Amino acid sequence: MAERATPPTLGAVMKGIRARNGWTLKEMSAKSGIPVSTLSKVEHDRLTLSYDKLQQLSQRLKIRMSDLFAEDEEDAPRVTGRRSIAAIERAARVTTDNYDYHYLCTDLRQKRMIPILTRIRAHSAREFGELVRHQGEEFIYVLEGRIEVHSEFYDPVTLDAGQGIYIDSSMGHAYVVADGYDEALVLGVCSSADEGLMDSLMNLHG
Repeated sequence: MAERATPPTLGAVMKGIRARNGWTLKEMSAKSGIPVSTLSKVEHDRLTLSYDKLQQLSQRLKIRMSDLFAEDEEDAPRVTGRRSIAAIERAARVTTDNYDYHYLCTDLRQKRMIPILTRIRAHSAREFGELVRHQGEEFIYVLEGRIEVHSEFYDPVTLDAGQGIYIDSSMGHAYVVADGYDEALVLGVCSSADEGLMDSLMNLHG
């Protein structure tokens, strides 16, 4: 059985977008507002982009943020035997004020479950800011450190490594680092019957 092709890097996707539109690096820089030198480094996989820059690309080039993580497979037949191996070196990284997200299995399109490895940095609900809400449900499992889970309808709860929580994602929620720890690492799985879940998650902050 043939091995599944390695999912495209952000650099490969960027090259593909530029090639389909017939743009030079200079033209893409003018359209996106991102320097030529930065675009060149991204295309050669020597640099990744922050969440803000990904959002800027999405808005100025009029493409969905989720399209920056895997090439479209418009003509690919739907099959039932989908499979994807998760590896941190192939994850799509997105950095925000509160979290470092690593989106896993980005080679699979239209997933109903989005697995995310997340490093949490905020240390209080006040530092975190407004609670977040999005469609679907989610399960968070603590791998390292200790976290506090703040939510709209419940008192805060503390979770240690080896513990997890399942919540309705439409309820306002925030995950912060508990006292005594600098950071925490969690594995989250977000789920929804809506195929727009990835775009919903990508547009949570900004």
